[in-house]
Amino acid sequence: MTEIAIDVTRASCLNVAGVDLAADLSGALFWEEESLLVVSDLHLEKGSSFAARGVLLPPYDTAATLGRLGAVIARHDPRVVIALGDSFHDSSAHDRLSAPDRDAIAALQLRRDWIWICGNHDPAPPSDLGGVVALEVALGPIVFRHEPTGVLGEIAGHLHPKARVSSRGRSMERRCFACDGERAVMPAFGAYTGGLSIRDAAFARIFRTLEFMAHVLGDHRLHHIAASRCY
Repeated sequence: MTEIAIDVTRASCLNVAGVDLAADLSGALFWEEESLLVVSDLHLEKGSSFAARGVLLPPYDTAATLGRLGAVIARHDPRVVIALGDSFHDSSAHDRLSAPDRDAIAALQLRRDWIWICGNHDPAPPSDLGGVVALEVALGPIVFRHEPTGVLGEIAGHLHPKARVSSRGRSMERRCFACDGERAVMPAFGAYTGGLSIRDAAFARIFRTLEFMAHVLGDHRLHHIAASRCY
């Protein structure tokens, strides 16, 4: 197994189309100038969806995801939050939300604007959970949408990027931001969300070449690794 030299720094800034964004280790992005926090692919109630099909998972994913979201909101205190699609795992997920989880969502929305972007799992996000629903949001040079198309200035989700590397004789696989300075794909935020390797053909269609970076979410800092050095 080839050992990879990893650039490990405490810097957590991503630049997309000239805009500097803070990459939070939770998997969120924060645009300080606009006081805007972005998260993608919460997949709330994925556990209950699987349970309905006979696949038993601990039913705590929604509470865990909302707890992590509450922590990152507390860190940055954004004026606006954009949930970048697939916030709900299926079309009836919001009906399965517990009363405490509904209260948690309402508390997170207090004193801030909240935008639910439509995803492929939730093409019609519920209108009774606060906030507004949009297909996409354009702000300055940036466009926020769920499914990436590869256009300049795009920040999207959907693909759940992850990277695998070898370091000091052992392999690690972690969620990551995929970014080439012109566009970015965000990691999934939800507790039960899986991942897709950045070496998959789906990323080649977005970035065209391997000249992009995997900003891997470590325990204490971001690891900045060239996509060509992942496997």
